[in-house]
Amino acid sequence: MTAPQAPQVIDESPDARRREQRGWYWYDWANSAFPTTVLTVFLGPYLTDIAERAAEAGGSDFVDVLGFDVRPAAYYGFVVGAAAICQIVFMPMAGAIADHTGRKRGMLGLFAYLGAAATLAMWFVADTRYLLGGALFIVANIGFACAMVIYNSFLPQIATAAERDRVSSQGWGFGYLGGGLLLLINLALYLQREQLGIETGVAVRISLVSAGLWWGAFTIIPLLRLRNRPVGAHDATLGQAVGGSFRQLGRTLRDLRRYPLTLLFLGAYLLYNDGVQSVISFSGQFAAEALKLDEEVRIAAILIVQFVAFGGALLLGRLAIRYGTKRIVLYSLIGWMGVLGLAYIVQEGSALQFLGLGVLIAIVLGGTQALSRSLFSHVIPKGREAEYYSLYEISDKGSTFLGAWTFGLVLQLTDSDYRVAIISLLIFFALGFGLLLAVDLPRAIREAGNEVPEKI
Repeated sequence: MTAPQAPQVIDESPDARRREQRGWYWYDWANSAFPTTVLTVFLGPYLTDIAERAAEAGGSDFVDVLGFDVRPAAYYGFVVGAAAICQIVFMPMAGAIADHTGRKRGMLGLFAYLGAAATLAMWFVADTRYLLGGALFIVANIGFACAMVIYNSFLPQIATAAERDRVSSQGWGFGYLGGGLLLLINLALYLQREQLGIETGVAVRISLVSAGLWWGAFTIIPLLRLRNRPVGAHDATLGQAVGGSFRQLGRTLRDLRRYPLTLLFLGAYLLYNDGVQSVISFSGQFAAEALKLDEEVRIAAILIVQFVAFGGALLLGRLAIRYGTKRIVLYSLIGWMGVLGLAYIVQEGSALQFLGLGVLIAIVLGGTQALSRSLFSHVIPKGREAEYYSLYEISDKGSTFLGAWTFGLVLQLTDSDYRVAIISLLIFFALGFGLLLAVDLPRAIREAGNEVPEKI
């Protein structure tokens, strides 16, 4: 009979925590390459072009997708929707397994490198390989989303309640800086492609591959710094973990009724974050169609948002420490509503006014997201961080169709009036503001079994 192993002792001293925090920041730097270079700029237009070539080669106006005839222009939208559904399915399972086993660091690496490998493989998306591009996009999105669930769940373990606003804001800001730096390099390559003798498709594929390389290379740093925490008397086997994860997920959904204020916060976040994501998603279309601005101005706006958001996240993080996190998030939502009001009156062809809007968006963007992540860490029970952050990410990824449908419906009803469509998104910020204002945060924190910080 073997003697029981002594429980693992984790050094939770301030120096040890700071070392983990510095490593944790680097994953934001690493994975931000994917949403900026791949999602925001390059993949959508490129995959649409690939689908159009395939349709032309087949002598049709459609491409075949699992037996359905799909117009090339609609293909990328269907792929994005399929990816969102897959994320909703896999994120809770990933979070539950991570909590059940305590092996968060290994699972972070698994999903990060799954996403990075799929992004690297996008080099082979050429000619008429639209199905390959769609499949790799879905796999990369699953890896990205599941890794984010586990990455976020480290926050309450590596930072005290008083540190979380600062740590979350610095991580988010660092991510904007990393994603912006790679995007700047890739946009320089893309804009100079003719002078360098590089074909457009090759320049796009180089940019996509660079995102995978960046993601994979810089993920090494957090994997070396972050540490697993024990979850019980012994670690579960993989089989036990999978079975236990489903049972634990069911308990999470049932137990959420015990935390009505946490649920109310998730509802508020779902609404105002959907507004944030919709503004980001449709700002380029608004600039092109309503303001008649050319590609160079839109690219400049993207870069402004990336780099100014770094400072914005740090600024709002400092203000939250001084004045309280909830108050600063509420003020940031007022800022978003002001931005939409200004967007409605921006003059057609005014690049300067549009770039000014980009600066205002960047200031509130990083802080809104970073401080919301920090706030949520206070209202979830200890030991179940990854589970609850999977629900948080579902509120992030799974609700974006609401803003998209609202924007599209308004365009349909107003004969494509983009100014009315963009200001219609005010409803998401207004409703989110109202719900967040109704959340009694000190009570929500106590109900979750956590200590109420001095400023919240």
